[in-house]
Amino acid sequence: MILIKLGGSVLKDEGVLKALSRELVQLQAAGISPIIVHGGGPAINEELKFRRIPWEFNQGLRITPKPMMDVIEMVLCGKINRKLVRTLNAAGASAIGISGVDGNLLQCIPADPHLGQVGQIEQVNTQLLHLLLAPRSRHAPLMIPVIAPIGIDSEGNAFNINADWAASKIAQSMGIQQLIYITDQDGILDSEGRTIPQVDDQELHQLIEQQTVHGGMLAKVRTILDALSNQVPEIHIVNAQRPQALKEAIFNQPGPRSFAGTTCQRRDEPKRSPNYDPTQDQRSHHGRGAQPIRNPGFDPLCLGTQERPKGRPTPGIFAAKTAGTALR
Repeated sequence: MILIKLGGSVLKDEGVLKALSRELVQLQAAGISPIIVHGGGPAINEELKFRRIPWEFNQGLRITPKPMMDVIEMVLCGKINRKLVRTLNAAGASAIGISGVDGNLLQCIPADPHLGQVGQIEQVNTQLLHLLLAPRSRHAPLMIPVIAPIGIDSEGNAFNINADWAASKIAQSMGIQQLIYITDQDGILDSEGRTIPQVDDQELHQLIEQQTVHGGMLAKVRTILDALSNQVPEIHIVNAQRPQALKEAIFNQPGPRSFAGTTCQRRDEPKRSPNYDPTQDQRSHHGRGAQPIRNPGFDPLCLGTQERPKGRPTPGIFAAKTAGTALR
């Protein structure tokens, strides 16, 4: 089982989206079960501009008053999600579009009163995802869940959730072996603008301290650190413009670099075995229901360290400091 996060900028390119859809169908035929989480920042901006609704960001998070929340939900759950599902199904998949509201998939609380309807994920209803991913019959194709990052609270209010964080939290709760961010960038860059092929969690912290990563990539790196600290062993960032980038990331073997992008792992994580088969993922949480997130003290606007059980420190959840960074 793998989780793929599609950036909003990727979804604007029809040709790239169709190529990725064909690739996903091929991977599914090879026995790999994908879950997709998508963004939609550029489309949200276009709709807000059309409606003459101003917007602003607070340390990389879109301030979301209730009237704006209605527009964001419409764009993500309607326009973007439907378009992606149609494209996947036209390529031969059996995709089903849902949001975090459906089946209480992404249960949230407000992240900060100053941000309005921006949500912090508290629990993920993994039972719903396992139900969608389960074989229906011998000949029926497996479903591909396509998730719009809208959450819901206990009173039925909708919340805007950063798509990178939604992907990270779902991956943690589902026991995902590989989390892949498909973007319009080649990966994480060093201080000279070169792609870093492999990086561990400690090196990622150094890149943040040295301010080598910034803007949208800074926000993404922080979601990666959170996933690495919560048992997601391997994370990739790849450029959607590169043909077969998804397959290269999934089947990339140890040794000489064989794909363009960045692979992130914990320093103490055992390296992938040369005999690794991504179609035989044994890290299943089948049958488990709503899974609590391991970092309940989430604060999207601060740096910090939170304590895990047994006294093991994990990196806190951070928000990008660069004003104007798109939420997705």
